[in-house]
Parts: sequence; structure tokens; C-alpha cells
Amino acid sequence: MTAEEIIKKENELLFEREFFPHADALYNFAFHLTYNEDDAHDLVQDTFLKSYRFINSYEKGTNAKAWLFKILKNSFINEYRKKVRAPHETDYEDYIAYQDSDEATGIGSLDMRSNVFQNMMGDEITGSINSLPADFRTVILLCDVEDFTYEEIAKIVDIPVGTVRSRLHRSRNMLKEKLRDYAKTKGIKEIR
Repeated sequence: MTAEEIIKKENELLFEREFFPHADALYNFAFHLTYNEDDAHDLVQDTFLKSYRFINSYEKGTNAKAWLFKILKNSFINEYRKKVRAPHETDYEDYIAYQDSDEATGIGSLDMRSNVFQNMMGDEITGSINSLPADFRTVILLCDVEDFTYEEIAKIVDIPVGTVRSRLHRSRNMLKEKLRDYAKTKGIKEIR
């Protein structure tokens, strides 16, 4: 075996052991950024392709999950910027096919947002999180769902730790306001 083949084999093992186990968490985060199942899958695939391509820049023994989330977040931002700059094109045949599909009538459509945190939280909570502005939704998902530390979130999102804390505080307050009536229907009394 050549030195190049050994390095390739080691990188493949590293990829399987440290990166692949985070695929579900990456998908959940990608879905909350895109609100589209196909776009979320594409974003995760792009993340894995980039992570494999740049695996030599990954410091072994560091937080692989945070590294992958940062790649995913940067890919999302780059794709968003590209879409904003490009004019929107619609193929007439695609439009007709969509109008004739079950999705257009609402029959058979699958809303993953209601299933993302299945058995973890109700639709009202998921809907409230999804309705937050992107900056606030991102930090609350990374902290309260994915269990990243403030420091890790700061690195992923490229903001100071103090801004992470501020956004978390504000996003939790926004959620509290959005869920106040729901809590009352469940018999939960307001805590001051």
C-alpha cells in the first residue's frame, strides 16, 4: 500500500466514525433552514462532499459535529445569496405538472416540520420555533436541540459569544410569548 492509499483509507475511516453519525442532526438543522425536504437533503449532501474534500483541514480530535454544522451553515448562506442574485425562472411544464399533482391539492403532502422533533415536542412548539427569524431560530436550535455550547455556536455562526447569549435570551422570550396561550390550554400557569 502506498502512502497516498494509507492516507485515503484513514480519511475514509475518520469520515465514517466522526462525520456520518451526525447526518440526522445535520438534516434536522438543514430542514429548519430551508423548510424543504429536497433542499435539506441537498444541503447535507453538499456538506458531506465539502467535508470530504477538505478533510485535511479538519483537526482530528476536535468537535466534528461543530465543524460540519459550520460547513452546512456556510453552504446555506452561499446558496441563499446565489438565489437572491439570480432571477427566478419557472418552467411552464413544471408549473402544469405541479398543478396536476397531489401536492397542489394538499392530498398526500408531507409536512416534515411536524415530524422533525417527533415525540420531543408538539406541533405548536415546532411551529413557534419555525416562525422565529432565522438568526434566532438558528441559535435556539443549535443550543436547545443540538446541545452545542455557547462557544461552539459562536464558531458555527461566526458571532461573538455575547451575541449568542443575547440571541438565545431574545429567542426564548419570543417563544415564551408565542406559546403563552398554548400553555394556558394545557393548564400550565405562567411563571414570572
